[in-house]
Amino acid sequence: MVEISKKYKLGIRRFGLINWIGFWTLYKKEVLRFLIVWVQTLLSPIITSLLFLLVLSVALGGGRSDMLGFPFVTFLAPGLIAMQIIQQAFSHSSSSFMIGKIQGNIVDILYAPLSSAEVTLAVNFASTTRSFMIAILSILIFYFLVDIEVKNFYVIIFYTFISSFILSSIGIIAGLWAEKFDHMASATNFVIVPLSFLSGTFYTIDNLPQLLQFISKCNPFFYMIDGFRYGFLEKADGSIFIGTIYLSILAIVLWFISYLLYKKGYKLKS
Repeated sequence: MVEISKKYKLGIRRFGLINWIGFWTLYKKEVLRFLIVWVQTLLSPIITSLLFLLVLSVALGGGRSDMLGFPFVTFLAPGLIAMQIIQQAFSHSSSSFMIGKIQGNIVDILYAPLSSAEVTLAVNFASTTRSFMIAILSILIFYFLVDIEVKNFYVIIFYTFISSFILSSIGIIAGLWAEKFDHMASATNFVIVPLSFLSGTFYTIDNLPQLLQFISKCNPFFYMIDGFRYGFLEKADGSIFIGTIYLSILAIVLWFISYLLYKKGYKLKS
Protein backbone atom coordinates (compact mmCIF):
# COMPACT_ATOMS: atom_id res chain seq x y z
CA MET A 1 0.00 0.00 0.00
CA VAL A 2 1.59 3.25 -1.10
CA GLU A 3 1.14 6.05 1.37
CA ILE A 4 0.29 9.37 -0.24
CA SER A 5 2.23 12.19 1.34
CA LYS A 6 0.38 15.41 2.06
CA LYS A 7 2.34 18.17 0.38
CA TYR A 8 -0.23 20.88 0.84
CA LYS A 9 -1.99 21.91 4.00
CA LEU A 10 -4.60 24.48 4.70
CA GLY A 11 -2.96 27.36 6.48
CA ILE A 12 -3.98 30.50 8.21
CA ARG A 13 -4.26 33.93 6.61
CA ARG A 14 -0.68 35.23 6.46
CA PHE A 15 -1.00 38.59 4.81
CA GLY A 16 -2.21 40.51 7.83
CA LEU A 17 -5.46 42.29 8.53
CA ILE A 18 -5.73 43.56 4.94
CA ASN A 19 -4.74 41.63 1.84
CA TRP A 20 -3.04 44.57 0.14
CA ILE A 21 -1.72 42.49 -2.76
CA GLY A 22 -5.13 41.00 -3.48
CA PHE A 23 -6.82 44.38 -3.06
CA TRP A 24 -4.39 46.05 -5.47
CA THR A 25 -4.73 43.19 -7.97
CA LEU A 26 -8.53 43.45 -8.04
CA TYR A 27 -8.37 47.24 -8.28
CA LYS A 28 -5.90 47.02 -11.17
CA LYS A 29 -8.05 44.42 -12.91
CA GLU A 30 -11.10 46.70 -12.66
CA VAL A 31 -9.16 49.72 -13.94
CA LEU A 32 -7.77 47.75 -16.88
CA ARG A 33 -11.30 46.55 -17.63
CA PHE A 34 -12.40 50.07 -18.56
CA LEU A 35 -9.07 51.24 -19.98
CA ILE A 36 -9.10 48.47 -22.60
CA VAL A 37 -12.32 49.92 -24.05
CA TRP A 38 -11.44 53.57 -23.33
CA VAL A 39 -13.38 54.85 -26.34
CA GLN A 40 -16.59 53.57 -24.80
CA THR A 41 -15.81 54.22 -21.14
CA LEU A 42 -13.89 57.52 -21.25
CA LEU A 43 -14.45 59.19 -24.61
CA SER A 44 -18.15 58.42 -25.03
CA PRO A 45 -19.29 60.27 -21.85
CA ILE A 46 -17.32 63.36 -22.89
CA ILE A 47 -18.91 63.34 -26.34
CA THR A 48 -22.35 63.00 -24.71
CA SER A 49 -21.64 66.06 -22.54
CA LEU A 50 -20.48 68.05 -25.57
CA LEU A 51 -23.62 67.11 -27.49
CA PHE A 52 -25.80 68.30 -24.60
CA LEU A 53 -23.84 71.54 -24.49
CA LEU A 54 -24.13 72.06 -28.25
CA VAL A 55 -27.82 71.26 -28.50
CA LEU A 56 -28.85 73.41 -25.54
CA SER A 57 -26.63 76.29 -26.63
CA VAL A 58 -28.06 76.28 -30.16
CA ALA A 59 -31.65 75.71 -29.04
CA LEU A 60 -31.66 78.45 -26.42
CA GLY A 61 -29.25 80.82 -28.11
CA GLY A 62 -28.61 83.99 -26.15
CA GLY A 63 -32.17 84.23 -24.90
CA ARG A 64 -31.58 82.29 -21.68
CA SER A 65 -31.17 84.45 -18.58
CA ASP A 66 -28.12 84.19 -16.34
CA MET A 67 -27.92 81.45 -13.73
CA LEU A 68 -26.42 82.28 -10.32
CA GLY A 69 -25.05 85.42 -11.95
CA PHE A 70 -23.23 83.54 -14.73
CA PRO A 71 -24.03 82.94 -18.41
CA PHE A 72 -26.13 79.83 -18.92
CA VAL A 73 -23.37 77.91 -20.75
CA THR A 74 -20.89 78.62 -17.94
CA PHE A 75 -23.48 77.42 -15.44
CA LEU A 76 -24.33 74.36 -17.52
CA ALA A 77 -20.84 72.99 -18.25
CA PRO A 78 -19.88 71.85 -14.69
CA GLY A 79 -23.30 70.25 -14.28
CA LEU A 80 -22.85 68.21 -17.45
CA ILE A 81 -19.45 67.00 -16.28
CA ALA A 82 -20.84 66.05 -12.87
CA MET A 83 -23.76 64.21 -14.47
CA GLN A 84 -21.36 62.00 -16.45
CA ILE A 85 -19.25 61.38 -13.34
CA ILE A 86 -22.37 60.11 -11.56
CA GLN A 87 -23.68 57.94 -14.35
CA GLN A 88 -20.34 56.37 -15.28
CA ALA A 89 -19.48 55.45 -11.68
CA PHE A 90 -22.77 53.58 -11.44
CA SER A 91 -22.22 51.97 -14.83
CA HIS A 92 -18.80 50.60 -13.94
CA SER A 93 -19.58 48.86 -10.65
CA SER A 94 -23.01 47.59 -11.71
CA SER A 95 -21.70 46.08 -14.96
CA SER A 96 -18.75 44.52 -13.14
CA PHE A 97 -20.99 42.41 -10.89
CA MET A 98 -23.82 41.77 -13.32
CA ILE A 99 -21.58 40.63 -16.18
CA GLY A 100 -19.55 38.58 -13.72
CA LYS A 101 -22.71 36.72 -12.71
CA ILE A 102 -23.90 36.25 -16.29
CA GLN A 103 -20.53 34.98 -17.55
CA GLY A 104 -19.94 32.90 -14.43
CA ASN A 105 -16.54 34.39 -13.63
CA ILE A 106 -17.83 36.00 -10.43
CA VAL A 107 -16.56 32.84 -8.72
CA ASP A 108 -13.01 34.06 -9.33
CA ILE A 109 -13.68 36.86 -6.86
CA LEU A 110 -15.83 34.80 -4.50
CA TYR A 111 -13.10 32.17 -4.05
CA ALA A 112 -10.24 34.64 -3.88
CA PRO A 113 -8.66 35.32 -0.46
CA LEU A 114 -10.37 38.69 -0.27
CA SER A 115 -12.79 39.91 2.35
CA SER A 116 -16.12 41.50 1.43
CA ALA A 117 -14.76 44.91 2.42
CA GLU A 118 -11.70 44.48 0.20
CA VAL A 119 -13.79 43.46 -2.81
CA THR A 120 -16.37 46.24 -2.52
CA LEU A 121 -13.79 48.94 -1.82
CA ALA A 122 -11.54 47.81 -4.69
CA VAL A 123 -14.47 48.05 -7.12
CA ASN A 124 -15.53 51.40 -5.64
CA PHE A 125 -12.05 52.88 -5.98
CA ALA A 126 -11.81 51.65 -9.58
CA SER A 127 -15.11 53.39 -10.30
CA THR A 128 -13.86 56.62 -8.71
CA THR A 129 -10.68 56.35 -10.80
CA ARG A 130 -12.78 56.19 -13.96
CA SER A 131 -14.81 59.19 -12.78
CA PHE A 132 -11.68 61.22 -12.04
CA MET A 133 -10.31 60.47 -15.51
CA ILE A 134 -13.57 61.58 -17.11
CA ALA A 135 -13.60 64.73 -14.96
CA ILE A 136 -10.02 65.69 -15.83
CA LEU A 137 -10.46 65.10 -19.56
CA SER A 138 -13.81 66.89 -19.60
CA ILE A 139 -12.47 69.95 -17.76
CA LEU A 140 -9.51 70.19 -20.17
CA ILE A 141 -11.79 69.99 -23.23
CA PHE A 142 -14.47 72.32 -21.84
CA TYR A 143 -11.81 74.85 -20.88
CA PHE A 144 -11.18 75.58 -24.56
CA LEU A 145 -14.89 75.75 -25.44
CA VAL A 146 -16.57 77.43 -22.48
CA ASP A 147 -15.59 80.23 -20.15
CA ILE A 148 -15.04 78.11 -17.04
CA GLU A 149 -12.35 78.38 -14.40
CA VAL A 150 -11.40 76.03 -11.59
CA LYS A 151 -11.61 78.15 -8.43
CA ASN A 152 -11.50 75.50 -5.71
CA PHE A 153 -9.60 72.29 -6.46
CA TYR A 154 -10.37 70.76 -3.06
CA VAL A 155 -14.13 71.07 -3.49
CA ILE A 156 -13.98 69.56 -6.98
CA ILE A 157 -11.82 66.66 -5.79
CA PHE A 158 -14.05 65.98 -2.78
CA TYR A 159 -17.33 66.05 -4.71
CA THR A 160 -15.91 64.00 -7.56
CA PHE A 161 -14.80 61.34 -5.08
CA ILE A 162 -17.87 61.31 -2.83
CA SER A 163 -20.30 61.36 -5.76
CA SER A 164 -18.60 58.53 -7.65
CA PHE A 165 -18.17 56.51 -4.43
CA ILE A 166 -21.89 56.76 -3.64
CA LEU A 167 -22.96 55.83 -7.16
CA SER A 168 -20.44 52.99 -7.25
CA SER A 169 -21.93 51.56 -4.05
CA ILE A 170 -25.41 51.85 -5.56
CA GLY A 171 -24.03 50.16 -8.67
CA ILE A 172 -22.77 47.22 -6.61
CA ILE A 173 -26.20 46.85 -5.01
CA ALA A 174 -27.89 47.02 -8.41
CA GLY A 175 -25.36 44.61 -9.93
CA LEU A 176 -26.02 42.06 -7.20
CA TRP A 177 -29.78 42.47 -7.64
CA ALA A 178 -29.91 42.40 -11.45
CA GLU A 179 -30.10 39.01 -13.13
CA LYS A 180 -30.22 40.21 -16.73
CA PHE A 181 -29.60 43.32 -18.79
CA ASP A 182 -33.29 44.30 -18.68
CA HIS A 183 -33.07 44.66 -14.89
CA MET A 184 -30.04 46.91 -15.16
CA ALA A 185 -31.66 48.99 -17.89
CA SER A 186 -34.67 49.50 -15.62
CA ALA A 187 -32.48 50.70 -12.74
CA THR A 188 -30.64 53.08 -15.05
CA ASN A 189 -33.64 54.45 -16.93
CA PHE A 190 -36.07 54.75 -14.02
CA VAL A 191 -33.74 55.72 -11.16
CA ILE A 192 -30.27 56.98 -12.12
CA VAL A 193 -31.09 59.03 -15.24
CA PRO A 194 -34.25 60.74 -13.84
CA LEU A 195 -32.54 61.64 -10.56
CA SER A 196 -29.51 63.06 -12.39
CA PHE A 197 -31.67 65.06 -14.82
CA LEU A 198 -33.91 66.40 -12.05
CA SER A 199 -31.01 67.54 -9.89
CA GLY A 200 -30.38 71.07 -11.09
CA THR A 201 -28.07 70.18 -13.94
CA PHE A 202 -29.94 72.42 -16.37
CA TYR A 203 -31.62 74.89 -14.00
CA THR A 204 -31.61 76.40 -10.52
CA ILE A 205 -34.19 75.08 -8.08
CA ASP A 206 -35.32 78.64 -7.35
CA ASN A 207 -37.37 78.35 -10.53
CA LEU A 208 -39.38 75.45 -9.08
CA PRO A 209 -42.51 75.54 -6.88
CA GLN A 210 -41.93 75.16 -3.14
CA LEU A 211 -42.90 71.48 -3.08
CA LEU A 212 -40.50 70.59 -5.91
CA GLN A 213 -37.76 72.64 -4.25
CA PHE A 214 -38.17 70.54 -1.11
CA ILE A 215 -38.10 67.31 -3.14
CA SER A 216 -34.98 68.50 -4.97
CA LYS A 217 -33.22 69.18 -1.67
CA CYS A 218 -33.90 65.58 -0.65
CA ASN A 219 -32.29 64.34 -3.88
CA PRO A 220 -28.60 63.53 -3.20
CA PHE A 221 -27.81 64.06 -6.87
CA PHE A 222 -28.70 67.73 -6.41
CA TYR A 223 -25.95 68.17 -3.80
CA MET A 224 -23.45 66.23 -5.91
CA ILE A 225 -23.92 68.47 -8.93
CA ASP A 226 -24.32 71.66 -6.91
CA GLY A 227 -21.15 71.00 -4.93
CA PHE A 228 -19.15 70.13 -8.04
CA ARG A 229 -20.38 73.31 -9.74
CA TYR A 230 -19.40 75.33 -6.66
CA GLY A 231 -15.76 74.42 -7.31
CA PHE A 232 -15.97 76.39 -10.57
CA LEU A 233 -18.35 79.23 -9.75
CA GLU A 234 -17.96 79.56 -5.97
CA LYS A 235 -21.71 80.03 -5.88
CA ALA A 236 -24.15 77.33 -4.88
CA ASP A 237 -27.85 76.71 -5.45
CA GLY A 238 -28.13 74.97 -2.07
CA SER A 239 -26.13 74.56 1.11
CA ILE A 240 -22.60 73.22 0.63
CA PHE A 241 -22.33 72.40 4.35
CA ILE A 242 -25.54 70.36 4.38
CA GLY A 243 -24.56 68.69 1.11
CA THR A 244 -21.16 67.67 2.47
CA ILE A 245 -22.62 66.12 5.63
CA TYR A 246 -25.52 64.49 3.77
CA LEU A 247 -23.31 62.91 1.10
CA SER A 248 -20.66 61.77 3.60
CA ILE A 249 -23.25 59.92 5.69
CA LEU A 250 -24.89 58.50 2.57
CA ALA A 251 -21.54 57.23 1.26
CA ILE A 252 -20.89 55.29 4.47
CA VAL A 253 -24.41 53.87 4.67
CA LEU A 254 -24.59 52.76 1.02
CA TRP A 255 -21.12 51.20 1.10
CA PHE A 256 -22.06 49.30 4.27
CA ILE A 257 -25.23 48.00 2.60
CA SER A 258 -23.24 46.84 -0.44
CA TYR A 259 -20.71 45.23 1.91
CA LEU A 260 -23.42 43.33 3.82
CA LEU A 261 -25.16 42.15 0.66
CA TYR A 262 -21.93 40.86 -0.84
CA LYS A 263 -20.90 39.25 2.43
CA LYS A 264 -24.22 37.40 2.64
CA GLY A 265 -23.88 36.32 -1.01
CA TYR A 266 -27.09 38.05 -2.08
CA LYS A 267 -28.07 36.43 -5.39
CA LEU A 268 -24.54 35.04 -5.63
CA LYS A 269 -24.79 31.84 -3.63
CA SER A 270 -27.53 29.28 -3.93
